[in-house]
Amino acid sequence: MAKGSLKSGKIHQSWHDTVFDIINITIMVILFVLFVWPLLFVFSASFSDPNAVWNGKMWGIPVGFNVECYKTILRYKNIWVGYRNTIVYTVLGTVINLIMTICAAYPLSRKDFVPRNFLMGMFVFTMYFGGGLIPTYLVVQKLGMLDTLWAMVIPGAVSIYNVIVTRTYFQSNIPESLQEVAELDGANSAQFLIYIVLPLSAPIIAVMALYYGVGHWNSYFSALIYLQDMKKYPLQMFLRDILIQNEVDLNMFGLDTAQAEAKQRLAQTIKYGVIIVASVPVLCIYPFVQKYFVKGVMIGAIKG
Repeated sequence: MAKGSLKSGKIHQSWHDTVFDIINITIMVILFVLFVWPLLFVFSASFSDPNAVWNGKMWGIPVGFNVECYKTILRYKNIWVGYRNTIVYTVLGTVINLIMTICAAYPLSRKDFVPRNFLMGMFVFTMYFGGGLIPTYLVVQKLGMLDTLWAMVIPGAVSIYNVIVTRTYFQSNIPESLQEVAELDGANSAQFLIYIVLPLSAPIIAVMALYYGVGHWNSYFSALIYLQDMKKYPLQMFLRDILIQNEVDLNMFGLDTAQAEAKQRLAQTIKYGVIIVASVPVLCIYPFVQKYFVKGVMIGAIKG
């Protein structure tokens, strides 16, 4: 009788569970719309007719398919200069960030590292108290890094928050017994880190690479402060002139002198196109690290 009821019957939820599911689904739908709608709008606007975008006729689906803004953007050589510089800053900066973060987090995760509590306290202190912009600028200036590649990657070489997250991962997922076995086999600390810890830490490395990489890709303030040569500007500096300022110098895109109103309408579409051009690399990379990202960010979750 019990087996038959289990096979034919359904598990009935209480009204508390039903209310919770409704509220949860509603919140998730609202968050989905809030996050996806701006991206969908920008994407559709970049492929829409400038007149439709200007007149507010485009709300989610491209109106009057048009790729003129992308043709105009691709003719602007500084976009490619910015792309090149940003890729260099992102790759080099992320590699430096990962090396510094791992080299700081691994010793702090070792219980046999005597000064780890003192050093951890010093690191945490820097999270709440910093020198400020002017002292940092003076340090960069005295080191001779102004208007150089290193001014974009060295000042932010490590994030203490990411060090703490990485240290927690090492403590939670690398057992002490593994270290003891490696030492019995003759491995020193460096060999244990390179050949055992790092291969087992792919999730947290992927998460840190994504955090640091996106930060470098979207960074413009360091370039605004430390760089003077336009040939060294990252992509975001060129986008800043288009997105933050309310007008676009269309002459830099090589456009002819047409009516001012038509230029302004095209400028509006170019803004959306530039956002898509700048966001595509990050959107393409994320799916490949998503499985590691979910595992890495859940290291501190309650498991039951």
